[in-house]
Amino acid sequence: MEATRARPTITELRLSAFTSHRGAAFPLGPMTLFTGASGSGKSTALRAYESLARLGAGAPLADVFPDPVACVPERAAPDAQGRRGFRIGCTVDGPVGPVQLDLAVQAEPELRIVGERLTGRGQTLLTTALRDPGRPTVQAAWHTAGAVPVTRAPLPDDRLGTALLPLRVGGRTEGESLVLAAAEQTVLALRSVFVCDPQPQLMRHPVAAGQGRLRRGCENLAAVLDRTLDRSHDGCARRRARLAAAARAGCAGPVTELAVEQLADGTVRALLARDTSGARAATPVSRLGEGELRYLALALVLLTGPGVLAVDQAPEVPPALRSLTVLADGFDRSLDRRQARELLSLASAVCAEGRIGLVGAVGDASCARGAAGVTVVDLDP
Repeated sequence: MEATRARPTITELRLSAFTSHRGAAFPLGPMTLFTGASGSGKSTALRAYESLARLGAGAPLADVFPDPVACVPERAAPDAQGRRGFRIGCTVDGPVGPVQLDLAVQAEPELRIVGERLTGRGQTLLTTALRDPGRPTVQAAWHTAGAVPVTRAPLPDDRLGTALLPLRVGGRTEGESLVLAAAEQTVLALRSVFVCDPQPQLMRHPVAAGQGRLRRGCENLAAVLDRTLDRSHDGCARRRARLAAAARAGCAGPVTELAVEQLADGTVRALLARDTSGARAATPVSRLGEGELRYLALALVLLTGPGVLAVDQAPEVPPALRSLTVLADGFDRSLDRRQARELLSLASAVCAEGRIGLVGAVGDASCARGAAGVTVVDLDP
């Protein structure tokens, strides 16, 4: 349990002013499901989380917000200078304790970060402010607690300042050491995110073997299964068994196991092995329905990890301190009630192990309400 508590984890998402959300703060647990009617803001909350994750990984502002005006709250009036923007933030818990990151972004007349604040242990660790609109920088001040209380320097206005601190702060004083620890905790939690949106129409085709890690759309599912089910690695036996059990629970027919077939052209395709009336048969996953394909892809994501998923984790961080959060919009999309129940049960069990977290959006959270370790955020008024 100590290792679990030591893993930096996002425990709150704040949408102070972001599209349809104003003054919203959402608690996040090991498994969090946003639910509500269409248009209630489920996808918006996950989009804000993903945006913070990409900024934490060092992405430029324009890449993260290609349509920034769409992020401005509805009916938000411009100020006297014609400026409009939005505000998002989060809380990250970990070895340093709770650390709050809050970000103000100007969307009009031009996209830029106009304010950032990092706080922890009762201290303001970093603040940035736009002092000269004619320069592509913000004035940053970070906690030093030395002979000079703060250090001031310009930072670019199109990058998250917190992600740049490890390159700028020397850690020579106790205050600087705290700033570094808080920034690293925040960045580690933010960048350890895998956004998953399985695309069944892309998963039906054979793919080249050895296609790296599982992608966002899971189109290379067969290649990743080929690695995951490799019987030459004894350490994967438990994972193979859990995947087979998940396939039996969520796919039609008497499924015995998942398998991968190598084709003559060098590609691979995934199969469901079935036992019908004592006769063994194999069904290519290309013949499965959308719900079955999404179910299999999400089960694979939950039962694997950073070495299998296309997520950029810091290699210098010990595995015991690494966290991984799966973002899954439409987590129950195309699933029937049985599949949704089985997938939510699997997710709850995996998240309880502390190795992985889940933040998803669902149309129906009735199967998850009251389950241990599951936080349901209901966005219906």
